[in-house]
Amino acid sequence: MIADLTPANKILEKTERYLSVRHYSETQCKPLLIEDYIPQPVVFISPPKWHLGHTTWFFEEFILKNYYDGYRLFDDNFSFLFNSYYNTVGKRIMRADRGNLTRPGVEKIYDYRKYVDEHMEKLLCETEDENLWNLLVLGLNHEQQHQELFLTDLKYILGHNPLFPVYRENYDLTNQQNESEGFLKIQEDIYEIGHSGKGFCYDNELGKHKVFLHEYEISKSLVTNGELIDFINDDGYKRFDLWLDEGWTWVNENKISAPRYWHLIDGRWHQYTLAGLKPVKNRNMLSHISFYEAMAFAEWKNMRLPTEFEWEVASAALDWGKRWEWTGSAYSPYPGFTKPPGAVGEYNGKFMVKQIVLRGGSSATSPGHSRATYRNFFHPHFQWQYSGIRLAKNHSL
Repeated sequence: MIADLTPANKILEKTERYLSVRHYSETQCKPLLIEDYIPQPVVFISPPKWHLGHTTWFFEEFILKNYYDGYRLFDDNFSFLFNSYYNTVGKRIMRADRGNLTRPGVEKIYDYRKYVDEHMEKLLCETEDENLWNLLVLGLNHEQQHQELFLTDLKYILGHNPLFPVYRENYDLTNQQNESEGFLKIQEDIYEIGHSGKGFCYDNELGKHKVFLHEYEISKSLVTNGELIDFINDDGYKRFDLWLDEGWTWVNENKISAPRYWHLIDGRWHQYTLAGLKPVKNRNMLSHISFYEAMAFAEWKNMRLPTEFEWEVASAALDWGKRWEWTGSAYSPYPGFTKPPGAVGEYNGKFMVKQIVLRGGSSATSPGHSRATYRNFFHPHFQWQYSGIRLAKNHSL
């Protein structure tokens, strides 16, 4: 643990971890062409160049400006360009305009990263401020979040190119299969939910509390592509009786007939992966599915999605980490939740409306960034994450 190290080793540990995370982001970009850094096909997607700038701005805005004496901003315009949603910090460009940033150029963004990293290295060698360390850990976890978003956003960008380009050979993040079958029975009881201990967590995981759970069963395996094909073949996307009303509207208005990136070619399903267009393998875990689709599939199977509490209680006995798993729980605060003061308080709390909790991490999640209490959240129509389905049922069924 960091707290058990000598001051010199603690500084070294902090610096090495910082540089490692920062280097990983740039390694992700090595296969890109310069043209890949800029496109933004839809509002909820951010271009690779913006991700690189935003994660760098985070350290400049929240650490260097406040802790590095005499620090000079790399560019006075960058806070306006790379602030994402922090109203406390000031004005920012519209999210839909991130893809219009042909200037500054990619080379200048890398110069910006180098400039900030050099100053961060100096600062980390000169301070043992625990508040700074806490912000640093938050910043590193924030960058790891964007490393996953980089992959999912890039897949959306490349996946809408009619040539289905390859990002990296043999880099198919959908190519995993279940290792277990059957259902796990969980006894009726009172259970504790939420993060505890000294390790990092986000504020939305705090507020450890008790919940009462009725006896239930939860699947040891995730739904597979083959099972979803059976749903399609049974007119699952055409049967209104399977869908939530909002989901049925979404299906019809958007002409949804399969998971994102699926294409029916010569009578056979294919899917776009970061390794190019591949035939859909029936035994592989399903991915890129919305909450609406997950709910309809569960209805078709005469089952349901687990609540986030049921998922967390069962997680120690489950194989997870390959797909973000939709739960049946709305994203809301735990008992006693309080937002930190200042801009950091905007990180999670203000998004607790009309979103659904996902648990479990995914094959795109950065190494070391998953834990059983992690609460991801998205609006129910989104498909572009590596999201999947784990079913549950009441024990009486």
